[in-house]
Amino acid sequence: MAKVKYYYDSETLSYRKIRRKKRTTVKYALAFMLSSALFAFTIVIGGSYFFESPKERELSRELENMELQYDLLNKRMDDAIAVLQNIEERDNAIYRLYFEANPIPEEQRRAGFGGINRYKKFEGFDNSALIRESNKRLDILEKAIVVQSKSLDEISILAKDKEKFLEAIPAIQPVNNENLTRMASGYGYRTDPFTKVRKFHYGMDFTAPRGTPIYASGDGIIKRADNSASGYGKHIRIDHGYGYVSLYAHLYKYNVRINQRVKRGDLIGFIGSTGRSEAPHLHYEVFKDGERINPINFYYGNLSAAEFSDLLKKASLENQSLD
Repeated sequence: MAKVKYYYDSETLSYRKIRRKKRTTVKYALAFMLSSALFAFTIVIGGSYFFESPKERELSRELENMELQYDLLNKRMDDAIAVLQNIEERDNAIYRLYFEANPIPEEQRRAGFGGINRYKKFEGFDNSALIRESNKRLDILEKAIVVQSKSLDEISILAKDKEKFLEAIPAIQPVNNENLTRMASGYGYRTDPFTKVRKFHYGMDFTAPRGTPIYASGDGIIKRADNSASGYGKHIRIDHGYGYVSLYAHLYKYNVRINQRVKRGDLIGFIGSTGRSEAPHLHYEVFKDGERINPINFYYGNLSAAEFSDLLKKASLENQSLD
């Protein structure tokens, strides 16, 4: 039952009932309904700005996690780029330089991708710039790794070839020092033992007893082992490749045959005095691209610094050769 309300009438000094008109009641009712609707609307719509639904919270966490993962990805790419740059610097400044290969230009290592927009699919999102740049950096990093990988493959091939080259060079003295009687004559002008005329001596003479072992000064293939060359007597020629040939003359006998492959340090023959020779010794020559060169420049393989210095002094003396 509705409550009855009164008001005090000062003229009659008594209380009277408040009689509300139907129009006023309707007006109050409409006002109450309208304010309730407005309040509900404010709570629903306005609250959505201040209060997240479970689904919105889940999506928000996923977005934050994605941003964190992209940030971590960029940091890892920074570390990978730093490591790769260190490898690239060593590749250009050491490896490629040592093996006489041209350095790879920076623009080739860091080149992007031309043509169509590869990153258009990442546009239109809240974090488009982050996603696009991350993918772009990743693509450039992958391409730089491919370039570096190919460079290292090339260096590997050059290293193997360099190793073969270093093994092939006639780089040791063909007669052991302990077996030498003396270093008789070096490369340069010397007195001919038969004509007594001063002429150019194109090799080095190592004096040692007959039968002293002679060793291959580098890897190669035996191209000659005969006595048909004028003045050399029984002699051996080894083709080392790369334009190098070594010659061993006045041998007593051979320990190899034609077309045999030999390694540096292999026993190939024995000292004698065949051909145009005054006494048992080895006449040793080195050719590069068909031209005779001074063999003393190739003894770094089995001589110490002191031994090489002593040999250099003896070889520079202008004395009489033995052939």
